[in-house]
Amino acid sequence: MPHPGWAEFSFDGIGTGWEISTPGALDGGQRRRLLDVVERYDAAWSRFRPDSIVAQAAREPGRFRMPDGAGALGRLYRRLYRLTDGAMTPLIGGSLEQLGYGPDYALRPRGFPLAAPPWDEVLDWQEAVVATSAPVVLDIGAAGKGQLADLLGAELRSQFITEYFIDASGDLLNSGPVPISVGLEHPYDPGRAIGTISLGAGALCASAANRRAWGDGLHHVLDGTTGTPVRTVVATWALAGNAMTADALATALFFVSGRALEQDFEFSWLMVFSDGSAAYSAGFEGVLFE
Repeated sequence: MPHPGWAEFSFDGIGTGWEISTPGALDGGQRRRLLDVVERYDAAWSRFRPDSIVAQAAREPGRFRMPDGAGALGRLYRRLYRLTDGAMTPLIGGSLEQLGYGPDYALRPRGFPLAAPPWDEVLDWQEAVVATSAPVVLDIGAAGKGQLADLLGAELRSQFITEYFIDASGDLLNSGPVPISVGLEHPYDPGRAIGTISLGAGALCASAANRRAWGDGLHHVLDGTTGTPVRTVVATWALAGNAMTADALATALFFVSGRALEQDFEFSWLMVFSDGSAAYSAGFEGVLFE
């Protein structure tokens, strides 16, 4: 628990575990409102449930109205799609399913890797409206968990709860003001840490090839231009003012250097490569162990 004496609300949502810590215990109504936020998000964006909007878009083209926050999510994805030359894309869902990571959790490739379709050929994302010209499998997992953390923080603030700490299975959002010491998980040994960082007000999100991995060298971070898993980077961390941005940048670091991303985003970062080396920003607040 980040703060001794704080109350904790734990639940499962969008396929992962969540813990929300607050100075006082949340009552039943407050908890239900938080879970409603999770359900609305999942009902729109999940590619693992047949009744979601994303599942409908996978069956047929059309115009789909998404929930609050869709415009900001689309703008962020479009920006990173450009900066990564198409490697990071919300159209990666079909590529993931081709390699076995689909709603049936077959975890067996259907065949050779499949590149994601080019954005401008199939997708027109204008604020809350997503229009498609062909069936597409959207997957916003690179930023969605972070955005949901931000939405839960906004819901807490609407209830006049200004101090909170949200842990979305390792992606963290701290409202402040007290910094939290966080261990940085070793990319090859979850029981060890490669360093620590002090997280003040803001978000720390990570991405690693050892998370959601299956088969021989298969994991969830795919290059949209080829449909193949990234090999050179094995783990990343990004700190930003909100969790959606930190989450997205943690994935973008698999495709483009942190220094390049710093030209467009205010954040700090750490990258660990498959050869054991590391790179980090000048403003990185952490300490790496020898």
